[in-house]
Amino acid sequence: MCGAELKPLPEGVQRVAALLQAQGHPHLPQMLDDAARTAQQAADALGIAVGQIAKSIIFKRLSDDAAVLVVTSGDRRVDEQKVTARVGPVGRADAAFVKARTGFSIGGVAPVAHAVPSVTLIDRELFRFAEIWAAAGHPHAVFALSPDDLVRLTGAPVADVVL
Repeated sequence: MCGAELKPLPEGVQRVAALLQAQGHPHLPQMLDDAARTAQQAADALGIAVGQIAKSIIFKRLSDDAAVLVVTSGDRRVDEQKVTARVGPVGRADAAFVKARTGFSIGGVAPVAHAVPSVTLIDRELFRFAEIWAAAGHPHAVFALSPDDLVRLTGAPVADVVL
């Protein structure tokens, strides 16, 4: 044993793992050898289609500075006008805003276990797949789930939010 096996998971991954375990989710986070900061990197590391990556995009709602999380399929682009129609006007969120509201750094934002609850929308395009993968609180961490699991874990509505 070299000791690496005993290295604790990063704090964000621990938060995600605790929530998943508390919700009875069967798949806990796993750490990848390389960072998966983009949907393509994650898909390559997992050997799956990029569309199976549930990427988390954070916007800032202009009326109250709430974080708006859009969980979309990795092969799609979010349509800000469609998001605005659902939640009110939104703008881009910078790295400091994302970290403060979610507790995660860009590239590792999980769809669950945010520091401050986010307004969340789930892209209906994710339902093309039986299994999807999401970030688990760190650029090296992911977890498996189904689109229905994502709805159950977040309580968020499914919407048409892509171009």
